[in-house]
Amino acid sequence: MIKGLIFDLDGTLLNTINDIGQSVNEMLEDYGYKTHSMDEYRLMVGHGFKDLIYKALPSGTSEQKQLEGLEKFLYYYNLNYLNSSHPYEGIKELLENLQTSGFLLGVNSNKREDYTISLLDVYLKEISFKKVVGQKDQPKKPDPLGARQIMEAMGLKEDEVVYVGDSKTDILTAKNANMTSIGVLWGFRGEKELVASGADYLAAKPSDILDIIKRG
Repeated sequence: MIKGLIFDLDGTLLNTINDIGQSVNEMLEDYGYKTHSMDEYRLMVGHGFKDLIYKALPSGTSEQKQLEGLEKFLYYYNLNYLNSSHPYEGIKELLENLQTSGFLLGVNSNKREDYTISLLDVYLKEISFKKVVGQKDQPKKPDPLGARQIMEAMGLKEDEVVYVGDSKTDILTAKNANMTSIGVLWGFRGEKELVASGADYLAAKPSDILDIIKRG
């Protein structure tokens, strides 16, 4: 019986791509480099800020320049990250319904933990998450450590928790943690990647998640 749900943040709960992409582009413009479209950034995000900057900068950029670019990006992102990010349609209603129904909720993100917590405090402040894990000094997803930390905070077992995300990284995290996975189709990646990664279920809209776990 499902008693808890762990959610990815970017591309699952919140649409953050424009604020992320704009901040990277401002960094690139400082160097006179070519910028990228928001659709291109959809394929770059998901593995943390350092990896994002490595992908956005021109091939062959030195490690020193990458680190410098990361600092520039963080400067701009700190200014931009609340500009246009927002919950996907139906997410607040889903989380409120789950919370009212007694399900325990958590968030596991490869976004830096301070930003993860801040975004949740601003956009989903009505929701009580049992534990939030973001990027810090521990392995990133798809390593299952963060998911297991949330599960332990919930006091639940692997077969009592569903993992929800929009990317291959999330589906692999669920597999590595021995949890059932739900891939969401409104996020950054899309159905093809989720199916190829072996998602147990697919959700076309947030309310589908409640239907899936009640059937299970």
